[in-house]
Amino acid sequence: MASVTPAHHAANQQRAHASARLVLKGVALNLLLAALKFAGGILGNTYALIADGVESLLDVFSSVLVWTGFRVAARPPDDDHPYGHGKAESLAALSVALFIFAAAGWIGWHAVQEIMHPHQGPHWATLILLVFVMAVKFWFSRRLHHEGRERRSTALGVEAFHHFSDALTSAAAFVGIAIALLGGEGFEAADDWAALLACVVIAVNGVTMFNRAVGDVMDTAVSDEFAAEVRALALAVPGVQDIDKCRVRRTGLSHLVDIQVRVEGDLTVRAGHDIAHEVKDALLASAPHAIMDVSVHVEPMPETPDARR
Repeated sequence: MASVTPAHHAANQQRAHASARLVLKGVALNLLLAALKFAGGILGNTYALIADGVESLLDVFSSVLVWTGFRVAARPPDDDHPYGHGKAESLAALSVALFIFAAAGWIGWHAVQEIMHPHQGPHWATLILLVFVMAVKFWFSRRLHHEGRERRSTALGVEAFHHFSDALTSAAAFVGIAIALLGGEGFEAADDWAALLACVVIAVNGVTMFNRAVGDVMDTAVSDEFAAEVRALALAVPGVQDIDKCRVRRTGLSHLVDIQVRVEGDLTVRAGHDIAHEVKDALLASAPHAIMDVSVHVEPMPETPDARR
């Protein structure tokens, strides 16, 4: 007889699968845009657009990493991974952050080469293509950002920035090409300077994404607001007098809680055990908090001076 997946594990699987489907839509979008950018860059004689197409292809590869991370994170706990596979999501986010640095470096190096070697100016029709690319990328980036905030997903947040960085390089290319067209002879490299400037901005913002991903891997503490919500849920359980310690850490799309509650000192072991179970059940049932597992330690309330007489 097949075992029944606990509700909180099933909820985590659902979040991971939904996130993976969203990432796959981004893969399809990047493949389409990469083809359009390469065609526009070659026919329109602008390296900035070709560089933009290369970044879209890198986005495809990094998105596949994120998709793989979500698929692994959706697996339930097993003997080798008793706390689940949620860290796969954080590792995928870290990989994408590194790809952001790689993309910025690659595009920047080639932009410098183009600046050093004069070339023919770009075609005005490339501006129309860039407007379309920017609109689509900004829209999809906002959608990913919203979903990432809703699901507290670092990988979706980094993926959203990756799409935003693509829109940013497209915007820089638009400005550069427009300057090249308006300036005429002598301004042919304006789109290359724009690509170089976009690389700097992407690299700087990539540092933020990298630090966030590393924070998840290193079990950085959750926000004070989130920890306070967990404490409030535990305190609402009948029999809990106080919260001594409460530690919460992320594991992909969910959280692990280690909490120490205080109860009346004259309770029986069984009564204290029952309260601990109620605390755990209350926290696991708090769907918005996406809690995967809870470890509850019971401590007696300290004796008052009157009680010791």
